[in-house]
Amino acid sequence: MPRTARITSGSGVYHVMLRGINKETIFESRDDYWKFIKLMDRLCHPRDETDRPIDPHCCIYAYCLMPNHVHLLIRDFDGSLANSIKSLSIPYAQYYNVKYERVGHFFQDRFKSEPVNDWEYFVTLLRYIHQNPVAADMVSDVKDYTWSSWREYVNPRGCSIPVCTTRPVLEKIPISELEGLVKELLPKAQKILDFNYDGSTRVEDELVRDYIESLCGPDFADVLQSCPRDRVCEMVKLFREFGANDSQISRITGLSYKVLRRMK
Repeated sequence: MPRTARITSGSGVYHVMLRGINKETIFESRDDYWKFIKLMDRLCHPRDETDRPIDPHCCIYAYCLMPNHVHLLIRDFDGSLANSIKSLSIPYAQYYNVKYERVGHFFQDRFKSEPVNDWEYFVTLLRYIHQNPVAADMVSDVKDYTWSSWREYVNPRGCSIPVCTTRPVLEKIPISELEGLVKELLPKAQKILDFNYDGSTRVEDELVRDYIESLCGPDFADVLQSCPRDRVCEMVKLFREFGANDSQISRITGLSYKVLRRMK
């Protein structure tokens, strides 16, 4: 079946979404989040081979990095949106696959996008993107979530890697007014293109480690390496039911990620 053509935005602004294949986690650690942020910074503030600034193909007004998906509010300057997103998704997927000994497709299908052609919907999306972690019960306040662009609006000097173009937004709407809007949660019935995020907050490594130790003992790494394969499969099933993903299990136990992926 041929792909459906993307709807072009008259303003050049789009709401873009990327999700891990099969809803898998795409950010396992702080380093992973920072890697993606650095890729966004390179995209929005490119430099030539002599390290001189050059004109970007796009700018980002807002972003939110969730455990298994990404939201961007982005403006495409020259019709190269697909290439801009590839410059984020391809090197990040390569980085992740090498780091976690993973193979195969990383992001689900091609990225999703919707055009943003009026100011009212732009503000709605700005609110929606920053509210994602609250809606997913990951934090109680947007300011408490580390991996979104909200801090670039409220405390730009405290942001170590400023990615977003915030000035055009703040020239139209004062930060005090924007803060009020972002804190006021949008109704769940609001019609916004999304992946219908249904993942819960990932179980922290420390809890996974404690659970594995409770089942296998303090020398769980050695125990799992020496157990028969069918017994290891049974234990891995329990780890997954507890809420651990395969990358966590591999990192904590030393079991090969490739082997874990075959234990279904």
